[in-house]
Amino acid sequence: MQRKENETPQGQAASVLVEFLEVAITAVVFLKGVYPSGFLLPSLDSPSSMPFLFFFFFFFLLLLLLLLLLLLLLLLLFDVGKGAFERRRYMNVVVQRARHPQLRYYIHATVSGLLPFLQKGMVDRVAVVFFNTDNVPLEKFIFKLTVNQSYGSSVEGVDLQISLRSFLAKLSVSESLTKKLPPDCRWEITGNFQLLPETGTSKEANFWIPTDTKQWEQPLFITPIRSMSSDPLCLQFYIEHPSLSESSVL
Repeated sequence: MQRKENETPQGQAASVLVEFLEVAITAVVFLKGVYPSGFLLPSLDSPSSMPFLFFFFFFFLLLLLLLLLLLLLLLLLFDVGKGAFERRRYMNVVVQRARHPQLRYYIHATVSGLLPFLQKGMVDRVAVVFFNTDNVPLEKFIFKLTVNQSYGSSVEGVDLQISLRSFLAKLSVSESLTKKLPPDCRWEITGNFQLLPETGTSKEANFWIPTDTKQWEQPLFITPIRSMSSDPLCLQFYIEHPSLSESSVL
C-alpha cells in the first residue's frame, strides 16, 4: 500500500489496518462456507458400477454430453464454476478474494468507511456476525483494536504487516474452533464505536447507522485466536459464541 505524503502515524497505522481487515473478513466468510465453492461431479470409476456403465455406454455418453452442455450454460450465465472465491497472495500468505463484485464491494466499502474513525481512535471493535433466520446472532468474529493516538514516530508499514500476517495464517487453520452454521443464515459487518460519528459530517459517517441486533442474554464463550501489541497498534482477534443453554434453543 502506498503511503500519502505528510500522513500522520495514526493514518499510516489505520491504512495498514483497513487493508488487513478487508482480507481477514473475506477469509472469515470463506472459512464459514456461506457461499458455494462450485459444482462437485460424482465419481464414476467404482468397480461395482463398471458392468452397468459398459452395458449402457451409449446412453450415458449422450447423457454426459447433455450435462456438459447444461454445465457450460450455467457457467456462462451465473459464473459459478470457480466458486465465490479465488486464491490470491497477500503478505506472502495465500488468501481468498471474493469473486462476486457485490460481495467484494460490500466488504471493501464497509472497511474503507472505517478509515477516518480508526485514525481518530473512535473504533473499539469490528465484528463479522452470523445470524439465524430469526436474526439472532450465532457466532461473532471480533477484531478488537486500538490505534495509539499518542504515538508520534513514523510507522514502518512492512513491520506492521509482518505482525498482521500471523493473524491470516492462524485464521486459515481455525475452522475447528468455529461452530457449524445452519442453512439460510446471513452475516454482516458491524462496528463498535467509542463515540458515535455525527450523521452528516461526512459520507463515511452517513454509512454507519445504529443497529438493533439482538444480544445474547447469558454469559458467552470467548475463543482467543491471536493478539499483537505494538506501539502504533494493538489488535486482538477472537470468536464469541452463546452459552450452551442459550445455543440449544437457537
